[in-house]
Amino acid sequence: MLSSATARRMANLGVVSVLTMFLGACSSFSLSSSSPSATPEPGVAPDMPATIRPDEIVGRWGLASFQNPADRARTEKAALAQCKQPYVIGAGQSGGVIMHLADQATPEELRLKGSQGGKNYIGPSGPAGGEQDREIVSFDGRVLITRFVEKDAATRYGNMVYVRCGPRA
Repeated sequence: MLSSATARRMANLGVVSVLTMFLGACSSFSLSSSSPSATPEPGVAPDMPATIRPDEIVGRWGLASFQNPADRARTEKAALAQCKQPYVIGAGQSGGVIMHLADQATPEELRLKGSQGGKNYIGPSGPAGGEQDREIVSFDGRVLITRFVEKDAATRYGNMVYVRCGPRA
């Protein structure tokens, strides 16, 4: 004979099994006669174009960086002095620009990307504001200031100041 405790356990197990089957059926069974939900699933937002064109930043640049915003003017002068050994931003074959990623010895083609918030980024293919991107903090045609999105790189490199060497071609 079964004890009452064992009988209760078996009854509870049976109830749980039946409820599990009903819940499983509910997830795959619909009482509505319409087709699957017309609500679209959220997808990846389409790429937004940057407000800065790649050809606007291709060229020879003096490069320096600062952490403290009060050092910006001094850093621009220091960057201009680097035009003797300029940092060259080249035109990529696929419409991007040739630049270095953080901590990479070899430059590669990067994209200029826009965002919903109106910010511009330079980085590899993918959504704007990705970990390998740099945000374009400001650009007036003569001075380009960027900051890496990834916090560690942003701390190490600071605000990168590019000052155009000579007149634009």
